[in-house]
Amino acid sequence: MSEELKRIEAVLDEKVRPSLRAHGGELEIDHLEEGVLYIKLLGQCAGCPSADLTNETLIEHELTAALPELVRKVVVVQTVSDELWEQAKRLLRDHHL
Repeated sequence: MSEELKRIEAVLDEKVRPSLRAHGGELEIDHLEEGVLYIKLLGQCAGCPSADLTNETLIEHELTAALPELVRKVVVVQTVSDELWEQAKRLLRDHHL
């Protein structure tokens, strides 16, 4: 892991993850590219209607305040778990949609 990502992880561990975990959520870094940090929200945060607000008011705010030279913006990468994908396919097959 690069030094930049280690610094970002340290801020996430101290300032962000405790709040996410209190609500059953988590995040992982996807990648950092030209000052834009791409993250995946996991657990209860994945697909949450408040995910965009959580990103703007908590994650992006803390990272840009602590590491303005590294992070200018945080983007949530929307993903669907394999389990959820398989469940959706089963539902579609069962209902012939």
